[in-house]
Parts: sequence; structure tokens; C-alpha cells
Amino acid sequence: MSAFTLSDLEAIVAERAKASPSESWTAKLVAQGQPRAAKKLGEEAVETVIAALGGDRQEITAESADLLYHLLVVLKLAGIPLQDVMAELAHRTGQSGLAEKAGRPAQ
Repeated sequence: MSAFTLSDLEAIVAERAKASPSESWTAKLVAQGQPRAAKKLGEEAVETVIAALGGDRQEITAESADLLYHLLVVLKLAGIPLQDVMAELAHRTGQSGLAEKAGRPAQ
């Protein structure tokens, strides 16, 4: 098993965001702003769903990696550290998913 973590990827995204957009896809995406990054995240989410429906493990794995990467770019642009998301997940695991959903404000 790899020792590579989402925190490692977050650090790579932060470092590559500083590069010239002509030298880094991450820098180019960051330079294009949150609307473009969010659109890419949505595209990757759809591609991940399609891969999951197809059932090909390798395709699901590859699309999931793309999805996680683009999520971290969106979080970077929003100024939200991965640790905030992890803290929210930790908070939610203290109760069942059904109880957590029932406790959300009505929309």
C-alpha cells in the first residue's frame, strides 16, 4: 500500500499553483478561477459515476483520482484546507448517517 496521502496531494496542488500557467496544469486551472475549476470537478464527478456504472475497476480508480485532484484544486481556490473537510468528516462519524441527515436544517 502506498504511503501517499490526500495531504501530500494538497501540498503538491499548493506548490504547483505557484508555477506559471504555461508550465503547470494546476497553475493554469487556478489562473482560470473557481468557475473553471468547479466545472472540471463536475465533469470528473460525472465521469466517475459513469465509470462506476460500467464497473471497470481501473477506470473507476483513474476517474476517482481525477475527481480527488480537482476537488483539492477547488478547495485551494476557496481557501479551505483539507483539514477542515477532514474535521467535518470526523465530526459526522460520531453519529449515524441517518441521524446526521435528520439533524440538517430543512432546505
